[in-house]
Amino acid sequence: MEQRIQKILALMGIASRRKAEEYIAEGRVTVNGKVATLGMKADPERDHIKVDGKLLVRPEPKVYYMLNKPREVVTSLSDPSGRTTVKAFLKGIRYRVFPVGRLDYDSEGLLLITNDGDFAQSLLHPSKEVPKVYQVKVKGTVGQEKIEKLRHGVRLEDGMTAPARVKRISMQKAAESNSWLEVAIHEGRKRQVRRMLEKVGHPVIKLKRVGIDGLRLGDLKPGEIRPLTREEVERIRQETGSGE
Repeated sequence: MEQRIQKILALMGIASRRKAEEYIAEGRVTVNGKVATLGMKADPERDHIKVDGKLLVRPEPKVYYMLNKPREVVTSLSDPSGRTTVKAFLKGIRYRVFPVGRLDYDSEGLLLITNDGDFAQSLLHPSKEVPKVYQVKVKGTVGQEKIEKLRHGVRLEDGMTAPARVKRISMQKAAESNSWLEVAIHEGRKRQVRRMLEKVGHPVIKLKRVGIDGLRLGDLKPGEIRPLTREEVERIRQETGSGE
């Protein structure tokens, strides 16, 4: 959309409109190689606008998405082994985005996608203790003693885990001898939930992340992606202190 040059410069943070008018009057602004004049209009998406010979690059807007990552998908934008990556599900996004954190190849569920580095760092930094919630199917029936161990923390090869929130959930068929748990942790160790449950004698059969910092996967199907609402982004910013 075409706009007056001075308005474009102001919106891009180059100068106030009054100062931008001075730049134009002094011949310091060009549009597609021609010296701009007061009153001239341009389209910042299409036209090449320069100030003092320097091309103005319109900053990409910050975008935030929730992806339901399917199983057997790598949480990266490329894979040397040729496996499917999350990039396969980002085709409708115009901007350079990246996944926030990781979700194991064999796991599925909620994965955040953004181009906002500060936002991503605020969610990943250990000091923020951002809770991540998983629904986990494990082998065998998990007794209360094992649940208490998980709640208090278990010792892994890389040290003691922080206490986890753990509760049984009813998702299995009546005749099934395995168990479903909901596990919430705030640490980000590699394959942590799987290792915790294996440590207490209940290897994971299926793992699905259903929540991050109050966000819930809801009815988003595997492979589907949706933008976060403004309210969801603002709430995470307030809780993590990531700011604008």
